[in-house]
Amino acid sequence: MIQPPKPPSRPDRVSLWRYARLFRSDILSAQPARLYRAWMAEFRTPFFRSYLINQPEIVKTVLKDRPDDFPKSERVSEGLRPLLGNSVFVTNGAVWKRQRRIIDPAFEGGRLREAFSAMWAASEAAAARLETCVGTEIEIEGEASHAAADVIFRTLFSLPIHDEVAREVFEEFKTYQRSQPILNLAALLPMPSWLPRLFRRDTKRSAARIRRLIAALTTERAAQIAADTAPDDLATKIMTTVDPVSGETFSTEEMVDQVAIFFLAGHETSASALAWALYLMALYPEWQDRLAEEAHALDKDDFALMGQLRLSRDVFRETLRLYPPVPMMVRENRCPERIRNRSVARASQMVISPWHLHRHTRLWDNPDGFDPTRWHTQNGKSCQRDAFIPFSAGARVCPGAGFAMIEGPLLLSRILREYRVIPAQGPPPVPVAHLTVRAANGIRLRIERRTL
Repeated sequence: MIQPPKPPSRPDRVSLWRYARLFRSDILSAQPARLYRAWMAEFRTPFFRSYLINQPEIVKTVLKDRPDDFPKSERVSEGLRPLLGNSVFVTNGAVWKRQRRIIDPAFEGGRLREAFSAMWAASEAAAARLETCVGTEIEIEGEASHAAADVIFRTLFSLPIHDEVAREVFEEFKTYQRSQPILNLAALLPMPSWLPRLFRRDTKRSAARIRRLIAALTTERAAQIAADTAPDDLATKIMTTVDPVSGETFSTEEMVDQVAIFFLAGHETSASALAWALYLMALYPEWQDRLAEEAHALDKDDFALMGQLRLSRDVFRETLRLYPPVPMMVRENRCPERIRNRSVARASQMVISPWHLHRHTRLWDNPDGFDPTRWHTQNGKSCQRDAFIPFSAGARVCPGAGFAMIEGPLLLSRILREYRVIPAQGPPPVPVAHLTVRAANGIRLRIERRTL
């Protein structure tokens, strides 16, 4: 059986300096192979302790049972503040709870049906763009990013990606994504809050430009809302939702923070998953053909048709297992803990890694293999419940998870309905972690028109 590419193995022990360099450039390469079988592992630095948690019962405790006792680590948040500011992705406590009370209503179940036409239009546009690529090899991550950005702008601001401002944000974000490591120096060293953080000049410049463009969109939408001319999309819904506790809405600055994370979460993560899904379909042509046949049901803009894309949903879920867009989540314990007979000091870093959990050898049958049928087996159902967290879990589960599970299968099916993807010549892509799990040198596929 063909196996998806795995990150290169690393020795179980490396020096702190080498580990720090690897950790900054690529989280996946820094992790030793033994972590795919460990329930818990401790990492020691001169300044703090980190614990990788793979045991489902402990993951449940941290994410679901006691989330207030394990808030998000500010060490990780530091690296994202130039772009995300005080967004819901990085805040904790009362501020985070207020933000979720305002944001969550926009992503309730009924909104999926309302947003589907925008997703459908983006999928049609993505298929049309690929027409010019027939018979050639292309870098598919770029096309996936374009399609996912189109979805988020259409659903959020009712703007297609070819709109001038939408395209500017998209192009600038590509620069930011490659320049920004997932962690900065503050994640590894004890730095007081008053000390300025060090970021690359191009990272700060890209983040500032993205925020200026988003601020212009937000200000324009506020004026439309005041004039009662605003479209009924996600931006309008969020900007007009009143917090039932405080009676407040988001200020313009707060909305810029939230839009930044919506773009990051709704575009970057979706693009990562779609690109890897297309690569897996190129590796497994028999599955590709099955999805293409199923996709013939997609003959019109009708949300009800998504119920017929069962195979596409299984494939997309398997892609999220093998290549979770967000490879690691970091929490910090507020109190001393006793975990697996270890004393865990207050303010330790609790690392929950979908990348390791989804490939854990003691949990999954054939953990490194591509098998979309696993979700209908007893093992797959059990692991889906206890060891599958591509969107996190508990109180901090991604509010757009339902959107992602419609968007991903829709784009995948719409593309495969018309085109066949074939692996390009050369070495296979190697997954690395930037802001999300991407290929070190891109994913190259050959595009051919599908014949009936």
